[in-house]
Amino acid sequence: MIIREKEPANLEMPFGLLDGWITPNEQFYIRSHFPVPEVDFKSWRLKIEGAVAQPVEFSYNELRALPAKTLLATLECAGNSRVFLVPKVKGTQWELGAIGNAEWTGVSLGELLRKAGTKESALAVVLEGADNGAIAEPPRPTGKVHFARSVPLGKAMDDVLLAFQMNGQPLPASHGFPLRAIVPGWYGVASVKWLQRIIVVERPFNGYYETVDYAFWEGGAAGSRLVPITEMQVKAVIARPGSNEAIAAGETYRVSGAAWTGGADVVRVELSTDGGGSWQSASLGEEAAPHCWRLWEFDWQTPATPGRCTLLARATDSRGRIQPNERDPDRGTYMINHCLPIEVEIGR
Repeated sequence: MIIREKEPANLEMPFGLLDGWITPNEQFYIRSHFPVPEVDFKSWRLKIEGAVAQPVEFSYNELRALPAKTLLATLECAGNSRVFLVPKVKGTQWELGAIGNAEWTGVSLGELLRKAGTKESALAVVLEGADNGAIAEPPRPTGKVHFARSVPLGKAMDDVLLAFQMNGQPLPASHGFPLRAIVPGWYGVASVKWLQRIIVVERPFNGYYETVDYAFWEGGAAGSRLVPITEMQVKAVIARPGSNEAIAAGETYRVSGAAWTGGADVVRVELSTDGGGSWQSASLGEEAAPHCWRLWEFDWQTPATPGRCTLLARATDSRGRIQPNERDPDRGTYMINHCLPIEVEIGR
């Protein structure tokens, strides 16, 4: 793993290691804003409160005794690929590997909310983690804050999972043990780790990680407004070759990578080997599921003449969204889904 920051730990998989649809636990990226909290699962409780008929709480064993559900889902850090932004911006300098696809097992958030009974006035559900700390950069709130994000009530009741297993194993501490949220189709920031409290709210949540960080400017008829980052954007990325890799001239080279989107399915991946001048269709892998990436490959006949080539991948999803060629500046340092150039050297 590539260490981007040691404390708190922020690690990404070297994306060139991508060789399967499921990302092994030891290669799944780690994004933490505060140190891993010390959690005693014997005394730990998940509390559900707020705009509910009856506040409830569950021990770890009580959750494990409920009917379990398994889903496959891809999580991408909202800042993945930040190193490609020019000029350099603040934030963890992720390359391509702050993403992974895993099998998650847990209980339905909707089922737990039904046990508590949400009020008719309920608007959203706040997911609060046990991890907490002080914010270093202004504007900063006073004192320590917990990492927390909200999900609209409709989505919370639909497909959000509270996971205690990852790829058939107990959830690792760095990935949120004893319990984390999995919000399918959304950037990883929404899938709060080390869950300790779920608050049903009747007004929009104004937490730091919802309205200050992990937010972007969205234009509209009434002007721009700052909105939380939610759904993943359509994106294809090249795993092999890597940047500045030397490739033999006049041979067949298998270019490969992955593509993903939010709230839809990837239906096409195209590859350009001339910096976007022309595009050809790549082959999609057979493994597919809702909320999961698609692997892809393309057999490239490399030029006979030595020189530099710029490779680009471009994805299209079932909602007709096409990966853009240019970066949208309103997205700040997040949601980096424009076509990312991979420069290679064609040798003799």
